[in-house]
Amino acid sequence: MTQIAAGFVNIDGRDIPIEGEPNLLDLIRKAGVDLPTFCYHSELSVYGACRLCLVDVEGCGIQGACSTPPEAGMRIRTMTEEIREIRKITVELLLANHDQSCPTCVRSSTCQLQNLARRLGIQRVRFGSVLRHAPVDESSPSLTRDPNKCVLCGDCVRMCSEIQSIGAIDFAFRGHDAAVLPSFGKGLGEVECVNCGQCASVCPTGALAPRSETEDVWKALHDPDKHVVAQVAPAVRVALGECFGMETGAVTSGQMVAALKHLGFDEVYDTSFAADLTVIEEGKEFLERKRQREHLPQFTSCCPAWVKFAEQYYPDLLDNLSTCRSPQQMLGSLLKEILPERLGLNRRNLVVVSIMPCTAKKYEARRPELSKDGAPDVDHVLTTVELARMILSTGLRFHDLEPESFDMPFGFTTGAGVLFGSSGGVTEAVLRFAAEKLEGKPLVKVDFEQVRGEGGLREAVVNAGGQELRLAVVHGLRNARAVAELVRSGECHYDLIEVMACPGGCVGGAGQPISTHNGASRGIRAKALYHIDKDLQLHKSQENIFISDCYDKILGENGKAHKLLHTTYQGRRRTPDETFPILSGSEGRKVEVSVCLGTSCFLRGSDQILRGLVRETEEHGIERNVDIRASFCFEQCDRGPTVVIDGERIERCTLEMARDALGSALDRVRESETAAMARRD
Repeated sequence: MTQIAAGFVNIDGRDIPIEGEPNLLDLIRKAGVDLPTFCYHSELSVYGACRLCLVDVEGCGIQGACSTPPEAGMRIRTMTEEIREIRKITVELLLANHDQSCPTCVRSSTCQLQNLARRLGIQRVRFGSVLRHAPVDESSPSLTRDPNKCVLCGDCVRMCSEIQSIGAIDFAFRGHDAAVLPSFGKGLGEVECVNCGQCASVCPTGALAPRSETEDVWKALHDPDKHVVAQVAPAVRVALGECFGMETGAVTSGQMVAALKHLGFDEVYDTSFAADLTVIEEGKEFLERKRQREHLPQFTSCCPAWVKFAEQYYPDLLDNLSTCRSPQQMLGSLLKEILPERLGLNRRNLVVVSIMPCTAKKYEARRPELSKDGAPDVDHVLTTVELARMILSTGLRFHDLEPESFDMPFGFTTGAGVLFGSSGGVTEAVLRFAAEKLEGKPLVKVDFEQVRGEGGLREAVVNAGGQELRLAVVHGLRNARAVAELVRSGECHYDLIEVMACPGGCVGGAGQPISTHNGASRGIRAKALYHIDKDLQLHKSQENIFISDCYDKILGENGKAHKLLHTTYQGRRRTPDETFPILSGSEGRKVEVSVCLGTSCFLRGSDQILRGLVRETEEHGIERNVDIRASFCFEQCDRGPTVVIDGERIERCTLEMARDALGSALDRVRESETAAMARRD
């Protein structure tokens, strides 16, 4: 037997050096062998459930490569007859419990199960189907959940919990009944899901997928009474080409605009124009807050998943969010304000379609405060992949399309607007505006590389005009939660905090093409956006002459800028209005008491009020006349604790206030019952 060099593992007869790999799977892939996996994701914890990455370790037998650390001197075989048969049986068993409507599945060309069946040469399934069809969950405006395609890999569960710290979905039941479900068995749109879609981005089959709006858009395009315009986010242009076999990060702006015109869109605008507008509005807001030293740090508000996260978990910090709408909603609002009059259209006959890298944008477009007279400012949101499918369905040869330009004036942008597609880009764009204002002269150097990078939490200090600006850039909602907790406790003193829900920012959105190497793809796409910035002649939003023209002719009158470009927030319940019995009375007319145990009220002591009411009710022997329930939320998070007693809402409630209100309610009940008895007599 040949001797293995120190620090090496012998893999299929070749010595491979150990260079910090955490497990055999990564080491084997470094050796050029792509072991199949379902449940392994390099950014998530090791789960080891799918049993597809099995290898034969000499002296130890068959082991899971993802959960076995490499040790010098190991001898590994990645493919034996036994391993191959185990893998085939595993995939066949998955197929036997799987909805095999592959030709119509949204993941048909990128399905990992389909890919593995092909790789392993599976031509028939030797096991009878045991699939029990469950209803498809379409309660979410952003995502579709099809439990019939779930392979129980757990990637979505770990993504939602470990990266986003939400836990809107988890495993339920045991054995053959095991399933991945939203909390309380409800629909995905009825729980605390923030619509980021990162669960769909790691789902290997299509059990979770972005909810499609392509048919609605086709219907609008074919309606002769509709004038349909598109706006395209910056991150789309560096990812769309991947759907057509182009290299990651290829910039396809020209072909993309040409394709949209071929599809029937009347105009195609650049959401980066509205990003420039956002910089001006958010920059002014930031400088004013800094001057007055109030509501700092200022959180960015471009990411709708982060905004919903803040509304659910940190309603006490909502005053710290910028009131600016996202660029998508700014441009939608502006287009609906200007184009109907200019084109002689009824507002409802103007259809604004956004092409976004993000699934949360679908939810955002349906927020009632982002509409006018019941008509939304943005009518439909398509993901990058949805647009690619529309292009493919027409037979257009994307590579061969003659490039076309965005339509003016909303197709003109500076490099600052383009940077919004990457984590750190919003901060850098705002700095290019704010630093110049503080300096009182044009910036010579516009690059703020200290806010760039791939870390989930990055900090920087920038000096401008004699002032120190303390900045934080965050992506991934677990990191956002950590920073929000520090802000809440007063342990940090940032001035501006950029938050994006998706890893890497919009370039890593759930609407982007799925890659087996998502981390690397995000970095390449982000780099492409910085290259676009360099290729443009203007790099600061305040240099966009069409933005200045927009303020002069439209936004500068009668407070229109605030009306069209800003919004409001509110604390939101994390589940539907549902209560849970704590103490149930048994006699006559009962006094009903509901105590909110939502996060904000809980932190303000609502649990102590609940315990105190139960304790005192039992001590005074009146539990038969009182019905006490716990509620998730009354959506008055900034005025909690909230308690409702006999129909009366008490905000900023204390135990003493609740005790007095309960006593008064019981007195009214007794008086009512006494009066009723007197009438009967």
